Amino acid sequence: MLITRPVMLVTDGSSSHWYSKLQDNAINSLRWHISLDWPSSGSSCKWNVLNIAKLKQHSVENVPPNYAWAPEDAVIICFTSGTTGKPKGVTISHSALITQSLAKIAIVGYCEDDVYLHTAPLCHIGSLSSAMTILLLGGCHVLIPKFEAKSALEGIEQYHVTSLITVPAIMDSLLSLIRVKKSWKGKESMMKILNGGGGLSTELIKDAIKFFPRAKLLSAYGMTETCSSLTFMTLYDPTFDNPGSSLHTLGLAKSNTVPQPQGVCVGLPAPHVEMKICVDDSSHIGRILTRGPHTMIGYWNLNTSGTSKSSDVVWLDTGDIGCIDDYGYLWLIGRTNNRIKSGGENVYPEEVEAILLRHPGLTAIVVLSIPDAHLTEMVVACVQLRENWKWCDRNLKSSAENKELMISSDILRQYCRDEKLTRFKIPKIFILWRKPFPLTTTGKIRRDQVQREVMSQLQSFPSNL
Repeated sequence: MLITRPVMLVTDGSSSHWYSKLQDNAINSLRWHISLDWPSSGSSCKWNVLNIAKLKQHSVENVPPNYAWAPEDAVIICFTSGTTGKPKGVTISHSALITQSLAKIAIVGYCEDDVYLHTAPLCHIGSLSSAMTILLLGGCHVLIPKFEAKSALEGIEQYHVTSLITVPAIMDSLLSLIRVKKSWKGKESMMKILNGGGGLSTELIKDAIKFFPRAKLLSAYGMTETCSSLTFMTLYDPTFDNPGSSLHTLGLAKSNTVPQPQGVCVGLPAPHVEMKICVDDSSHIGRILTRGPHTMIGYWNLNTSGTSKSSDVVWLDTGDIGCIDDYGYLWLIGRTNNRIKSGGENVYPEEVEAILLRHPGLTAIVVLSIPDAHLTEMVVACVQLRENWKWCDRNLKSSAENKELMISSDILRQYCRDEKLTRFKIPKIFILWRKPFPLTTTGKIRRDQVQREVMSQLQSFPSNL
């Protein structure tokens, strides 16, 4: 069982509605409470309460600071998203956080003039590492209580925001609201957008370029255990001669001399990040390993860490499957624990999703498996349609409607074949998913919850979730 024992709680005025409940269910390890902008709640408080005024009153001036140098010691315990299991506490060192900050300065181009909007929660390593980078540079921070597309767009226009990070769900929410706005001023100020937590669809990339034409658009691949981003990929750079072109196929263009798997190119490793592929056979595809100052110290309160700071020969297993091409680009196939065994063949959902996301009529896809007596596991795809597109599983030849904006199971299967997806990887069932996919607090899809709903609903509503 994972246990943390916090000793200090820091709150502001937005916490007042749940603070009294927290006292009633006191955490025994807590000793101090620091209130940023509201007074203590009285003598009944179980903790020592300090506010900013008290801290300033007791501060000692003209005393030289006594700095502690501990680059390999822990700076934070950051919890994983828990998309496939219980969240784990990842212990991250000062060196890892600084290494990540320097990488984002070098690749994304953050600078002291940036006005950074906090779109993602600070408990997420991607948001935290970007925030630390802006702090390191002395840039400006724009904070909102939680992500809502309306308040985020208002913040962009009001404060002339220059940079932010997204996950696909955040990007989709922002663009959906921008499309219906009468005027959009944010296109003038936005200069840098970094996407993580999953790939953007082709249509989202096109719209992001349209509504943020001055912004450099990048994607990052990484995880909490590596203090955020391992690799970066430029999807669009307005400084290139052809500002209307997207660069998300750069890896494909560079790698046309070597046959590639049906994965997705996630870019080149960041500075000081070593990566290699551990293969079990003659294939060039295998487990993605990494080492360097960016890796975690270990999991909090667990005996196994996955890596070791005491030995430079120990590699961290990311849990992902992929390959590295002749140009050093990393190609991501999927996660080991998401692998589907269908008819004796390995199917990685992320690989199938990357293919389907190229279809102009789809905005989001979740590929999963359900038990099957013949195949052991059957590949199923849950799809969400782009606005104005319609789902139709009847014979389209007899339909008088606009076939150009129609999608059916047969159309999607043929699309997979046209995109050279191997036959056994093509979903046997396509399900129209009419409601939002369940997400974690960091915007990642809860595959386990989607799978439970599919298995429950398929019995009576096979194509109408």
